[in-house]
Amino acid sequence: MENRTHLTGIKELTVEQIEQLLMRADYWANRPGEFTGTLAGRFVANLFFEPSTRTRFSFEVAEKRLGAHVLNFAAEASSTTKGETVYDTIKTLEAMGVEVAVIRTRHNGLVRHLASQVGLALINAGDGTNEHPTQCLLDLLTMKQQFGRISGLKVAIIGDIRHSRVAGSHLHALPRLGAELLLAGPPELMPDISTLPHGVKTVELEEAITTADVVMMLRVQLERHDRTLFASTDVYHAAYGLTLERAARMKPEAVIMHPAPVNRGVEIHSDLVEAKPSLIAKQVSNGVAVRMAVLEYVLHGGGTTWASCLQTAAC
Repeated sequence: MENRTHLTGIKELTVEQIEQLLMRADYWANRPGEFTGTLAGRFVANLFFEPSTRTRFSFEVAEKRLGAHVLNFAAEASSTTKGETVYDTIKTLEAMGVEVAVIRTRHNGLVRHLASQVGLALINAGDGTNEHPTQCLLDLLTMKQQFGRISGLKVAIIGDIRHSRVAGSHLHALPRLGAELLLAGPPELMPDISTLPHGVKTVELEEAITTADVVMMLRVQLERHDRTLFASTDVYHAAYGLTLERAARMKPEAVIMHPAPVNRGVEIHSDLVEAKPSLIAKQVSNGVAVRMAVLEYVLHGGGTTWASCLQTAAC
């Protein structure tokens, strides 16, 4: 079986690989709307077994800007409704000549598990509550563009940490890149402290908001809960949301981020979504650039060919 390069999670990447991906993504971020034939004649399939707007469409835009042939998989209209496994679906696509499969799934670790069994390249577009590596990368790119660095930043991630695959990826990225990571939120939604990497700590909400350079709010993932934790969304917003009053206590140069979808008036006040400190729209824009870089990375094997084209159009 051909030895393919995959992106199954941030924890499988070296710091050098993360920095290379950010460098290449920044190249594309500075060329909005530019098209290339880098992936001309090559087939990429998007297999989303969970709902998605930003991730799915930004992958599709990225694929088309690179010149790829794009296949969009609809789970409800596929043979998976007849009992076909994801493995067999991917092997079918592989037999047809598809070279890359972008996968979103509710099953933790499934993409990594499949990577050793198939001959096409796999990209994790979010697996359960485990990881969301491309979202993590676009967040990192946005921070680096804003501050010129990641090392030394204090980043607060606030909300439903336990069920967040975005937080799962940042736990493996931010400390290794030299940032201080603060976690805050309802006690029921916080991770086991004993499992946290060095450089990550849990704090009270007030400390997170008033001391961080980056305040990243997370959606409460109600679809992953088996019981109601709060009497109402208003109760949650008052207790743990980024209200106007709390935002006013942020550091003067601090920014607001959110991986979206945003529940306005729940984890963040509606007026803050498009306020001056907000980088939420910038994150979405950077998502296309990051996914272009990731597609190039997996199709070029992440080796010397990839490294030689980091700052050129001919990748």
